[in-house]
Amino acid sequence: MTTHPLKTLSLNFESKATMALAFSYSKYLIVCFLWLSMATATLAVSSEDPVPTPWPHQFHSILVMNKSGILQVIDLWYDWPNGRNFNIIQHQLGKLLYDLEWNNGTSFFYTLDSNRECRSAQLEVGILRPNWLDGANYLGQRHVDGFLCNVWEKVDFIWYYEDVLTKRPVSWVFYTGREAHVMTFEVGAVLEDSKWQVPAYCFDDDNKPLLQAQAFSIPTTPPHHQLFPHDGVLRGSMAI
Repeated sequence: MTTHPLKTLSLNFESKATMALAFSYSKYLIVCFLWLSMATATLAVSSEDPVPTPWPHQFHSILVMNKSGILQVIDLWYDWPNGRNFNIIQHQLGKLLYDLEWNNGTSFFYTLDSNRECRSAQLEVGILRPNWLDGANYLGQRHVDGFLCNVWEKVDFIWYYEDVLTKRPVSWVFYTGREAHVMTFEVGAVLEDSKWQVPAYCFDDDNKPLLQAQAFSIPTTPPHHQLFPHDGVLRGSMAI
């Protein structure tokens, strides 16, 4: 029995339509599978809290410090490879104080004015490590100084704000309320060695003072924090 040509054409059309529908459905399933896989991967990544970026091994930064309207400007030079950290602190309409810290725990606080003030200290810890924020508690995102920042808190002592886009520090706030606002952040900048020289009147010769230095008060650190904010400066290796 011969099949009518129109019927054959109709059967072929239906067969092709069925195959096309099945192929389209398969593509749909594949797309859905890929979308779900990507969504799951994205969810897995987003569920992990961001971690603070370690400090560069060398950088220069200008900070504006503020506590209840009392202002200072700090010229910060961080030099981890050479084991040294330098904070040049300008009090508003006041003295310029040099705060030089070495990784062996030795610190000098001095002026270069006619008073020739100097005081040294031997601490149990050296300068901050580049990864001193390891283990900080992530608090989410906030807008600070016009930047969208990730925020971390370290042992109820400091709150640290980092720009989401550039991963550079924007601000940090001590538990005392003193705020540091980062104005510049030059990665790789290094202060010439001659600037790190402590004045001679900071040293004794045969246990006799070369010059009778006028004493002045330097705040000390709560021992349990292993660092202290002198006018908002971060100090110590913060091994906490």
